[in-house]
Amino acid sequence: MKDIGLVQGDKEQAVPLVIGKDTVYVHTDIEELPTGSWQYHEVQYGKDEYIQLMSERNDETQALFDAMLAGYKEAMG
Repeated sequence: MKDIGLVQGDKEQAVPLVIGKDTVYVHTDIEELPTGSWQYHEVQYGKDEYIQLMSERNDETQALFDAMLAGYKEAMG
């Protein structure tokens, strides 16, 4: 992961996720500037690194869902 910080770009790049050949660019805090250009916070990931991160987040989400479902089943008797 490489945190680039605030960058300016055109409207086509001012989207939450840009997937390149080997790199994934994650953009947050996207806003149009008075000059007509766009500004956003950019973090770059290697494609494999990003896939691993998403897999870990999915595992965490699934574990949370399973715990909530178990609590619901217990509460319902």
